Amino acid sequence: MEYRMTVPFLQEDLSRLRAGDVVYLTGTIYTARDAAHARFDQMLKAGESLPVPKGACIYYCGPCPAAPGEIIGPCGPTTSKRMDAYTPALIDYGIAQFIGKGARSPAVNEAMRGRAVHFAATGGAGMLYASRITACELVAFPDLGAEAVYRLEVADFPVVVTFDLLGNDVYARTTQN
Repeated sequence: MEYRMTVPFLQEDLSRLRAGDVVYLTGTIYTARDAAHARFDQMLKAGESLPVPKGACIYYCGPCPAAPGEIIGPCGPTTSKRMDAYTPALIDYGIAQFIGKGARSPAVNEAMRGRAVHFAATGGAGMLYASRITACELVAFPDLGAEAVYRLEVADFPVVVTFDLLGNDVYARTTQN
């Protein structure tokens, strides 16, 4: 199926998605890569709230600096597995949507089952994704540069569901009804 949907999603929106669906996202997503995830982990262990709201969609991306007159530079996805050590705790916190590239570990897939979905963005398409971003604002950790957390407003941002709430995983080529 193909969908045009607004992020962040409501749980019922996530429930209708199936692995392999193409989704064009419009709304708000947040960037966070390795260094930001390490800080998220420290914050959660200290009982602090994260600088992203519960229910947010996290894009594993470190945007390049914007050229003069541009909103953002190229901003393609990074490998999702690099965040696997942190993902179950983020799901427990209330994050239910992740965008990156590549398969997730079995432990993350189990943590996502029934609670979160994973989307794939196309590697090497940083300029395409930049063209779908209508606003960019620094949210947290400015000392991390490109790995800081940014709030992005996106329009028709193309992704593919790679892991759905039922546990269907396009990388494992398994399906469940």
